[in-house]
Amino acid sequence: MSGATLLFIIVGPAAMLAGIAMMIAAVRGGVGENPKSTAMLIAGMMGTAFGMLLTAFAIGNASGPSTLPQGAL
Repeated sequence: MSGATLLFIIVGPAAMLAGIAMMIAAVRGGVGENPKSTAMLIAGMMGTAFGMLLTAFAIGNASGPSTLPQGAL
């Protein structure tokens, strides 16, 4: 496992947890009435998606390259 893969495995879930925490705080703050809460909800969704993307690529990179018999095109 390379250093970048290990970094992504650590940073990805941390970004997901931070994004989920931001979404929870935004929902408690009243999304729709408060522009700050609406912006926090959007930022939380983006952070969660970024964390999922980092983690997915790290797992895919750690498992090695795909070949055509494995279903890669």
